[in-house]
Amino acid sequence: MLRLSLIMAIWTVDNLTEMRRSLLQWYAQQGRTLPWRNEPDIYRVWISEIMLQQTQVKTVIPYYERWLAQFPTVAALAAADLQTVLKLWEGLGYYARARNLHQAAQQVVGDFGGQFPEDVENILRLKGIGRTTAGGILSSARNLPLAILDGNVKRVLARLIALEVPPAKALDELWDVSEQLLDRDNSRDFNQALMDLGATLCTVKKPNCPHCPWQSYCAAYLKHRPTDFPRRAPKKQIPTKKLVAAIALNFDQQIFIQQRPQDGLLGGLWEFPNQEGDIQALLAYLFPGAQYERSLNTVFHAYTHFKIEIEPRIYRVDLTGAGWVEQKQLSHYPFSKAHLKIIEQLQEPQLNLSL
Repeated sequence: MLRLSLIMAIWTVDNLTEMRRSLLQWYAQQGRTLPWRNEPDIYRVWISEIMLQQTQVKTVIPYYERWLAQFPTVAALAAADLQTVLKLWEGLGYYARARNLHQAAQQVVGDFGGQFPEDVENILRLKGIGRTTAGGILSSARNLPLAILDGNVKRVLARLIALEVPPAKALDELWDVSEQLLDRDNSRDFNQALMDLGATLCTVKKPNCPHCPWQSYCAAYLKHRPTDFPRRAPKKQIPTKKLVAAIALNFDQQIFIQQRPQDGLLGGLWEFPNQEGDIQALLAYLFPGAQYERSLNTVFHAYTHFKIEIEPRIYRVDLTGAGWVEQKQLSHYPFSKAHLKIIEQLQEPQLNLSL
């Protein structure tokens, strides 16, 4: 394994000084303009850092703007109902992030008097914040000399040192590199520049090496094999779960929905009852006497570790009570993307659900 001592044997102090200078110069000319850049409000920076986890900037920006319009302060977020938080997050994915934001905001109010902590030890106590998120928040909002190691940065550094194993197997080494490269006098711009380098030039496919400020220092480029890095772990076969969802309609034109447990995948979201395989037992339990009417188009969705195919089936039932809502009320509840696709079909004009 390439340890820091070997890296430092290759990069002299002058090398490191020039690398920092050239990256910051490139950033001053080519860096992206983003709404959370140079933002002194640590709460706003925190929201952006969490939203940007595993999500592209162009997707995040409208969510970020809507979020701050509804929850302008950490106190406003802490006081909000979790369902309201999840509804605002709807469609952004990885819903544990929203639940963690809500819980962490309540920690800030309860444990820190409403003042967001500005030191590493305390910020790491907040739900959903790890080392790289803490570094991103505190370097961006307070210019503290803290390194980062997000997905873009891992790719840049793995190419820079031509790392011969997948990044996940060399996190200590990559943290060493990130720490040593960091411009401690200008960590805010340096970390933002490093992320921009990965997002705009050192991309997964077709990296733009001719315009990279670190071209002459990049081991992968000097080997003429930049796309061979980062090394990839062997691909695991992603299983597909085939589900049937029961879209139950009663004679008042109401639809039945249920809430998922607060913990786990999609915790706290609402959905149509669904089951893998035979749905008859579920129907008998929830909707005795249900009459099948028709099926809608199969819905496909991919999660990190598995895929799902959902066949939505419409059933007519003679029931009412808790869980039954009018179709127009569905927009009041937070649903996963897969179930939102079912709702889209239910709202198509050509689908006449009336009796």
